[in-house]
Amino acid sequence: QRNTKYDSTMFRRLILASKSRSQRFYRSSGTNSSWSERPQNIASTSGRARIESSLREIDELSPGGTIDKYIVRQVTRIPDFQLTAVELEHRTTAAQHLHLARDDGNNVFSVGFRTIPMDSTGVPHILEHTVLCGSKSFPCRDPFFKMLNRSLSTFMNAFTSCDYTLYPFSTQNEQDFKNLLSVYLDAVFFPLLKEMDFRQEGWRLEPADVHDKESPIIFKGVVFNEMKGHFSDSDSIFLSHLQRKLYPGHTYSNEYGGYPLDIPNLTWQQLRDFHSKHYHPSNAVFFTYGDMSLKSHLREIDRQVLSHFTKGEKVTAVPLETRWTAPRESHISCAPDAMAPDPAKQTTVALSFLLKSMTDLKENLLIALISHLLVDGQASPFYQSLIESNVGSNFSPGTGVGGHLKEMSFSIGLQGINEEDVENVKERIWETFKKVAEEGFPEDRIKAFLHQLELSQKHQGSNFGLQLISSMMPLWNHGGRVSEALKISERVEQLKETLQSHPEILKEKVKEYFLDNPHCLTLIMSPEQDYESNLQRLEQEKLNKYVSKLTGEDRQTLIKEGIEMENRQSMEEDVSILPTLQIADISREGVYPVLCHDFAAGTPVQLTEQPTNGIVYFKALSSITSLPDDLMDYVPLFCSVITSLGAGDMDHRDFSEECNLRTGGLGVTSHIACDHSDVRCFEQSVLFSSHSLEKNLPYMFSLWTTLFKSPKFEDLELLGALIKMAASNLSSEIAYSGHHFAMMSSAASLTPAGGLSEQFGGITQAAFLKRQTEEDVAMVAKKLG
Repeated sequence: QRNTKYDSTMFRRLILASKSRSQRFYRSSGTNSSWSERPQNIASTSGRARIESSLREIDELSPGGTIDKYIVRQVTRIPDFQLTAVELEHRTTAAQHLHLARDDGNNVFSVGFRTIPMDSTGVPHILEHTVLCGSKSFPCRDPFFKMLNRSLSTFMNAFTSCDYTLYPFSTQNEQDFKNLLSVYLDAVFFPLLKEMDFRQEGWRLEPADVHDKESPIIFKGVVFNEMKGHFSDSDSIFLSHLQRKLYPGHTYSNEYGGYPLDIPNLTWQQLRDFHSKHYHPSNAVFFTYGDMSLKSHLREIDRQVLSHFTKGEKVTAVPLETRWTAPRESHISCAPDAMAPDPAKQTTVALSFLLKSMTDLKENLLIALISHLLVDGQASPFYQSLIESNVGSNFSPGTGVGGHLKEMSFSIGLQGINEEDVENVKERIWETFKKVAEEGFPEDRIKAFLHQLELSQKHQGSNFGLQLISSMMPLWNHGGRVSEALKISERVEQLKETLQSHPEILKEKVKEYFLDNPHCLTLIMSPEQDYESNLQRLEQEKLNKYVSKLTGEDRQTLIKEGIEMENRQSMEEDVSILPTLQIADISREGVYPVLCHDFAAGTPVQLTEQPTNGIVYFKALSSITSLPDDLMDYVPLFCSVITSLGAGDMDHRDFSEECNLRTGGLGVTSHIACDHSDVRCFEQSVLFSSHSLEKNLPYMFSLWTTLFKSPKFEDLELLGALIKMAASNLSSEIAYSGHHFAMMSSAASLTPAGGLSEQFGGITQAAFLKRQTEEDVAMVAKKLG
């Protein structure tokens, strides 16, 4: 699936100069509509009148005008997304506000700050946690959790990135929007930031058991332990070092989430100072999206926050990196992976290049195109030279374009290789660049990229506003032209003109970006048997320095404070201070999609007509109830490889390209659904899903027909590479999402569906895939076929 199912959400973010595959977020616990989708009500008659009034309000705005206490800086119509972008500035504080007016009932709010850490204590990450421990008007812990049963939100969360922090929510209810807005604004701008909350969320010294005076003193803290877990994952270690070493000149050389050995260097006062400097309206940008009144939003934000501040200093922008005059190489270590498909092949190598500024929208699109052509899909040059070589198990972490930092980057490499194959991989990479610079790219692959661009514009899901706002934050953070970035069609037309008038430009850019670019980092990571014990030793040495300075009275204080924190955590809080929806706030009117039930060739079919922007969405379930027990373990592997092997008279490369030219990708996954009233009953099937432009619907179904009738399992070398990739992907998830695997293991014995879910996606499946990498590929092919 990785190479045929295209992620249009990520694609849109990439084109808008936003998050890339290598970006890491540290996020607070919240609610996400992707975990539990709630039905979207279509507006009632009275709601329609309100919506039309809100949209008319936008039509009256013009640059240089005013609305409430704001100056209108720019008004831009964006036909691509059927919205109007309004850029405003608060007259007193100079706070920035971007409103995206669109006929969409899932309204979004977010406030973001440029947060520039100059060390690895994790101060922006710990601050994000601590502001959610109580505020001036709502002095209770974890307001997001406590708002769960007081709200109809479709999303609530907070994100810390390397140079900004974002606090978004979305809801379809107008009163709910006001309630959540008051909680968010108070939490962010007027947090209590108590010392006990800093110690709880950041770090503290405390006896392992506060009720045992003889218990050893250890480091504790939510973020401290979170980051220890984070750096137990080899992919996370690699990505952290890659960024810090490729961008050594300023903030990116630090670990913004916090490096465990550096976190104890942070003081409570430093946290408070960071908030005072960075969480000021003059350093903020407010985002709103949807069909609610802009004027109402602005008045509430001014009343609750901005009227209490004067103009402050904006945090200094991230400077450009000093360019290297020669490539550099670095070697790092990680812990051995007991679940690795091949214990002898655990080395990772990647070449990374510093490119252009993310605010250069023309270069941005060229880089996105070249990255897509180089690494996406089975017909890409690097898939052929690296993955099909069977030298490694998968692309290295962060492969592709990194578009969320001040200057973009590109990374390519392999993981799961023998240490002696490092030079071989490096040679393959350079040879591939040279070949592409000489021969260029096939025209069909460029057309496929443009087709995916068109799909990404039209494919707009229920959380479209949230995705759009999240993608705008990095660009705003670095002074980019946000409204211009949204004009996708204009940018694509400019790209087409450039390609037509300058046919050699892609070859020239490959030479410029890679072959002639001295700002190139080669990063090599190999397992070290003593890695974990060395980390534990360093942590113990750090701990001993702190503990050696404690007096007897200090130790008693730590015990006392530990008991106080324990008591506070178990204490019932008065949540009535938080706003809540009333029954009267929820409309009783609602229009729901109408399903038409029919049959096609004896198969039940459900159809519904919706305003999908010219895209047809298809899903189909095929029952696997009658599948023999000895084949059940193979279902996830079958789903993973079936679209990557070719079909009919098309090999895997041709099939991949045809999918990209005609569809948004063909997806195949296992599907398990419990009965709504009997936990002992469940449905087990394979889910097939895809979408395409309406004009390409016959081609999409033709691809499915070809895949169903004549899949290919004959290319054993390719199948072996795909098996290793599947095993590597699932194995790498264990350290990063251990809690998820623990939950599946715990639930496995509770219900039959829980047991099958663990078999398909838990430790059981990871162990099964590891065994398949050691089996005869011909035998596996026979099982899958």
